[in-house]
Amino acid sequence: MSSLNLDDFTDLIERPDGGVRRDAEARRERQVVPPGSLGRLDDLGEWLSAAQSAVPVRPVVRPRVVLFAGDHKVAELGVSARPAGSAGELVREVLEGGRPVSVLARRLDVPVRVVDMALDCDPETLPAEVAGHRVRRGGGRIDIEDALTPEEAEAAFRAGMAVADEEADSGTDLVVLGDVSVGGTTAAGTLVAALCGTDASVVTGRGGLPIDDLAWMRKCAAIRDALRRARPVLGDQLQLLASVGGADLTAMTGFLLQSAVRKVPVILDGVVTAACALVGQRVAFRAPDWWLAAHDSGEPGQAKALDRMAMEPLLTQGVKVGEGAGGLLALPLVQAAASLAAELPTTSDGEAVTGGEAVTDGEAVTDGE
Repeated sequence: MSSLNLDDFTDLIERPDGGVRRDAEARRERQVVPPGSLGRLDDLGEWLSAAQSAVPVRPVVRPRVVLFAGDHKVAELGVSARPAGSAGELVREVLEGGRPVSVLARRLDVPVRVVDMALDCDPETLPAEVAGHRVRRGGGRIDIEDALTPEEAEAAFRAGMAVADEEADSGTDLVVLGDVSVGGTTAAGTLVAALCGTDASVVTGRGGLPIDDLAWMRKCAAIRDALRRARPVLGDQLQLLASVGGADLTAMTGFLLQSAVRKVPVILDGVVTAACALVGQRVAFRAPDWWLAAHDSGEPGQAKALDRMAMEPLLTQGVKVGEGAGGLLALPLVQAAASLAAELPTTSDGEAVTGGEAVTDGEAVTDGE
């Protein structure tokens, strides 16, 4: 019998410190630029301050990209523009510096960690630190069979938790979470449709490498069939992930929840991470307070999941490539918000801020006076 009880996360996860957030808001009201004039940057700075339990907010100095990788056998149905079982090639390209996430990570000086959970390749072809958490080779075809056995699902979930602990223990202060998968958006669409009670066509997108109309219809059919298998296990989130998720999505869900336990904020990338976050919300309703939606990829499943979690993406660039690339685009915005919240000067006691001017004893002080 499994010793993993997901209900424990409800008690273990606390919301970011509300008192600290109120202190951050009060400090913001005293800064020389009027509240609201920086738009969402104000909210971002206050969110980060609450997550850190620090006023003023500390700069984000040790961010990290964490990518969970896996192949999904459902790709054999022609639901992806990439060949089934080819995610290992994408991982090697990430490691060699040839993918968008690699370029952005170099530009922003952010380390990238790839975690193989179910790639359909020989683990000997990958660095040991990548393949060390692998649960199985590939995943079951979710339209007709479970992606994982119950034992594999627990192992994958615990692996995600372990990676979150490793990152927290190493001093990582913010994570950009992404996936490297082939067929992963089909699994993600199934999870979103099941948890939101919608039809397959509502959540089916065209993936990172866009598919044509025939492939889109095959993807809809695969999600429809997988949904029939998902709905009977909606009450058990680990069984749901075993049935239609896969090792990479299961590990990402464990990672998200344990990151919330460890109070490490996470930036969500695309539809796959959004689907895992939706499962995580079902497990522990406070957990999404630790997560931030980076961007709107244009994938309908992502939009549905974020709407259900009341998350508004920071950017709208239509980046569908996955792999954490869209999440990295949002990172400088979060870092800028932290810098503004911490470094903008505040007015002296008794001064008010109006329209960009500091007013003291009824006299406005403006530049040049």
